[in-house]
Formats: sequence, C-alpha cells, structure tokens
Amino acid sequence: MEELQSALQDWGLAVSNVPEKGRCLVTIKDLYPGEVIISQEPYICVPNNSATESRCDGCFASGNLKKCSACQVVWYCGSTCQKSEWKLHRLECDALSKLDKDRRKSVTPSIRLMVKLYLWRKLQSEKTISATATDNYNLVEELVAHMKDIDEEQLVLYAKMANLVNLILQWPDINIKEIAENFSKVMISYIETAGSTMTRQKSLKQQYFFTCTCPCCIKVQDDIRESAILEGYRCKYDRCNGFLLRDSDDKGFVCQQCGLLRSKEEVKKIAAEIRATSDKASKSLSSGNLQEAISMHKMIEKLQQKLFHPFSISLMQTRDKLLKMLMELKDWRDALSYCKLTIPVYQRVYPEFHPLLGLQYYTSGKLEWLLGKTEDAIKSLTKAVHILRITHGTNTLFVKELIMKLEEARAEASYKLSSKDDE
Repeated sequence: MEELQSALQDWGLAVSNVPEKGRCLVTIKDLYPGEVIISQEPYICVPNNSATESRCDGCFASGNLKKCSACQVVWYCGSTCQKSEWKLHRLECDALSKLDKDRRKSVTPSIRLMVKLYLWRKLQSEKTISATATDNYNLVEELVAHMKDIDEEQLVLYAKMANLVNLILQWPDINIKEIAENFSKVMISYIETAGSTMTRQKSLKQQYFFTCTCPCCIKVQDDIRESAILEGYRCKYDRCNGFLLRDSDDKGFVCQQCGLLRSKEEVKKIAAEIRATSDKASKSLSSGNLQEAISMHKMIEKLQQKLFHPFSISLMQTRDKLLKMLMELKDWRDALSYCKLTIPVYQRVYPEFHPLLGLQYYTSGKLEWLLGKTEDAIKSLTKAVHILRITHGTNTLFVKELIMKLEEARAEASYKLSSKDDE
C-alpha cells in the first residue's frame, strides 16, 4: 500500500478509508474543471461481445473484424491490434483451442475476463510483463468480494463459472474458491444511469449492496411519474402526452392526464409484436444483413411509438441502434434525424455534464457538417465541447481534435458569409 500511496502522490491523490463508505481516492491538491485527475489502463479487459455484435480485442472497434483462426473466439480489426495482444492471447488461445466446440460457445465475456486475469497474473509473476504500483494482482486481491451478502443462487453460479475457468486453464494449483470470489469483485459494472431512481437504486442494491444517496437519487421529485414516463406506456390518444399508471382494478393502465384506459391485452399484444420483431432483427444483424436489420428496427420503432411514452428509454435505445447502423451505411441524412430524436431523451436522463450527452452532440455536429449544415454543426459542436472538455479533460487529444473541428466549422461559416457579402 505504501508503494501505491507514493505512486498516487505524483497525481495529487491519496488512498483513504472513509467511515461508512470504505476505501476511496481523495485529492490532496486543488483541481480545475477539465483537469485529468488520473489516467490508468484497466488491469484486464474484454469486449462485451454477443451473438449479434463483436468488437476488436485490442481497440474495441466494431467494423471489418476477423476471428482468430486458432481459437475462433477472439476478434481483431487488424494485425496491429493482434500483435499488441499477442503476449497474452497466445496463452489464452492455446487454452481455448483445446476446448470442444460446445464448450467454446459457453466462454462468455465474463469467463474470458477471468481467464485473462489469471494469465496476466502469471505473465507478471514470471516477469514476462512488468508489474507496477498501480498495475498488479495485489490490487485485485484488495477489492471487496461481498461473499457474505450474495444469495445462495448467485454463489452457485459463481462456483460453476469458477469450475469452467479451471477447466480452461487446467492448472493443478489453481484456487477455485478464489476465482469465485473474484467473480464477485471484477465482474460488477457501473450501472446505466438512464433510468428512474427506483430502477437505479434497485440495481445498486443488488450489485453493490448499498443505498445510494447521491444528489441524483435523493433529489425531490415525483419518481412514480418519472418511472412511468421513462419505463412505462403512453396514452392511446395521440395528442395526449400523459403518463400511465396501473388502475386499481388491474384491468389496464390509466392516463394521468386525460383519464383514458389502456387495456392490459392491448399492451401485451404490442409488446409481443416488439419481441418477435426484435428476434428477427437480431438474426438479420448476426447474418450481416444490415439493410434488413435497419428495416426491422424501423418496424420496432413504430411499434414502440404506439406503446411507449415519447421519452421512453427503450424507444431511445432503438433509435440509437438505428443511428449506428445508418452511419455504418453512410446514410448521413437518416442518421442525423435519429440522432436529433435521441437528444431530448439524453437531456432528460443524463446530468448536464455527462459524457454520453456530449458525445451525442458531437455525433450530431459531425453529421450536420457532412450534410453542409455548418451553422447547425457549430451549435452542436459548441455544446459537445462545453461538456466533453470537462468529462474527457481539456488537454486530451480527443478534446483538442474536437475543438479543432469546431474552429474549422467556424472558419467555414465565416468564409461562406464573406463570399455572400462579395456577391
């Protein structure tokens, strides 16, 4: 711990133990908005690949990927990323290649992460890869496991996952109990903040075992109303933007603005259509048929518009998927229209200085510029800079490039204006 404290001091930070909050980082110097507090590579990481979406193991890019020919599990965007990962992946590849096809299918991102964790520890212990005060397995051991707080069903799942890791690595001296404990540490992700207070609090309690008292969670608000808007249904009457609550007779949902009842049967029918279309869309996407996947997602969007409130998170997520697919096809005009539809929901569910909101403004600005809408692009890029210089740091390469794009857009607008004046 002394070595860690010494390393952090160069950043103006220290490790502290705060009563009722536990171990945390504290600053020992004044910080200005947008200053990078600390920059640290993850000890180990894997992309959260699924049957419908894969990313490069090196840079997490999602386009033009090729599978590792030996293990048939890991994806790379090219030789650069493959070479950068080779020291670790050669060990992982050897272990995965020994599995039969059925076993290989059960190697989820969670299992891969744990396998890579132990392989990385092995490489560091053998001095093949250097360990530092802020990059060593001891820091993983120091994480809280919460084993006493986890229910029996989850403990059994961790035990099964630990046995699969053991099967993959086949090390005679491996500690299965330790693997299970590590699953209860490194496998907990920060929750998605786009959701009602009730949903966020429930997730935090289940995953982190505490009740959050941050300003977002304790602020005075009608959370029932907010939950119904973000996660519930819309009024049947198109011109009404009221939110629905379940009626006392449990026959359906009543609009709190106009009083119109929406039956449970109607809700179930549309929800079933959405699920069926979503399954078809996933198959289209996994088979590489992007045009068909886009058509399917547009059908899902129409169904969701009938069922959900305009500020629905589910509707926003569908539009986000359409935005990404349309950008992949370079359909800038259609992509921009979906980007614009998502921003009001982003503004509602995220704080003012949230990176995802800033990145959405950035996407909007880039698309507007590509379509020749320079003035609109300047407005969007200005909003992006306002947020991202704080969330990403004023001196980072990403923000510097963003500011440069904004200046180029302003210069272009100025040139167009001066050209008109000369006419």
